[in-house]
Amino acid sequence: MLQLLIATDTAMPVEASASPDVLFDLGMLYSSGRSGVVDLVAAHKWFNLAALKGRVDAIAFRREIAEMMSEAEIAQAQRDARAWMTSH
Repeated sequence: MLQLLIATDTAMPVEASASPDVLFDLGMLYSSGRSGVVDLVAAHKWFNLAALKGRVDAIAFRREIAEMMSEAEIAQAQRDARAWMTSH
């Protein structure tokens, strides 16, 4: 099985003009652990942003991820999504 790690300290940031597909792919990356570790907060954030940009299937994935998260984690993911939107 191939496992890849992303060097987040040197990775390029996602641009505001990123397509919903790119944002959705990031949600898949963090929800599956393909980035090295599962990060449900990050996955929820990226699925949320993908949904906001029109990727309808991201809504179901965001909902599924939310079922595995605490209310505090969901709140953090929502804050992270808002912060990303205001900084881009």
